[in-house]
Amino acid sequence: MLEIRELRKLFGSKLALDGIGFAVRPGEMFGFVGANGAGKTTTMRIVMGVLEPDSGSVHWEDRPLGFADRRRFGYMPEERGLYQKMRVAEQVEYFGRLHGLGPGKARKAADDLLERLSLTERRGDAVEALSLGNQQRVQLAVALVHDPEVLILDEPFSGLDPIAVDALATVLQERGRGGVPVIFSSHQLELVERLCDSVGIVSGGRMVASGTVGDLRAAEGRTLRVVVRDPAPGWADGLPGSVTVNGDRQVLLAQNGDDQEILRRAIKAGQVEHFGLEQPSLTEIFKEAVA
Repeated sequence: MLEIRELRKLFGSKLALDGIGFAVRPGEMFGFVGANGAGKTTTMRIVMGVLEPDSGSVHWEDRPLGFADRRRFGYMPEERGLYQKMRVAEQVEYFGRLHGLGPGKARKAADDLLERLSLTERRGDAVEALSLGNQQRVQLAVALVHDPEVLILDEPFSGLDPIAVDALATVLQERGRGGVPVIFSSHQLELVERLCDSVGIVSGGRMVASGTVGDLRAAEGRTLRVVVRDPAPGWADGLPGSVTVNGDRQVLLAQNGDDQEILRRAIKAGQVEHFGLEQPSLTEIFKEAVA
């Protein structure tokens, strides 16, 4: 398990991190979300040893994380670290060698990843000749080439088209099924909600909410949504919640009350087109958490 404990970091007088802490279990995909400047990149840089915290610590398998551990991690920074003039295949092989792979293993790992990420036809092209989306794929291949034990990815889906997003998501899910903890930051909350086992929401350098998507939804409570067509006037008088009008339909949203009584009133009032419980989306939870 990777555990981040009470990280604090000051840049001059600006408090960038104020007690950030969370844990990621083997095979878990953890979505790290927050506005720009919230502290996500600073946290990831501390995990990877690029920055030192003023206080707090990072632990891997119940011991302080060290240099040798980090060499077995895969890291994809927000600012891409590719050599623009180098050919794609050579680049991935080169980073494999830096991680200690022999020439044959580095070449095979690069070939496998380029095929997996649909880059085989571009293997001889210079990185600078690629689209931003394909450069993202090369950067992911660099992060994966040494078969890392942990993946730390800063905005890996930024700028990708839907096909590339699906390809990258599939690769990350495969790594997760293999037991690799995956941490990635993203502003695409629908994607985080779809992919992640758990989520951490950070605001102003503090973790304001964390847990599984299901737990976060449950904490926000449930909402009963009732849609009635051509209802009798005043049918919802006295019922909890609020009513809005949409053409010849009225929509009742209620978080409390007797569901069966509400259903009886709705059936008596008109044609019930919808009656069901709804949970907030991650976007709604995020807005509430950082408000």
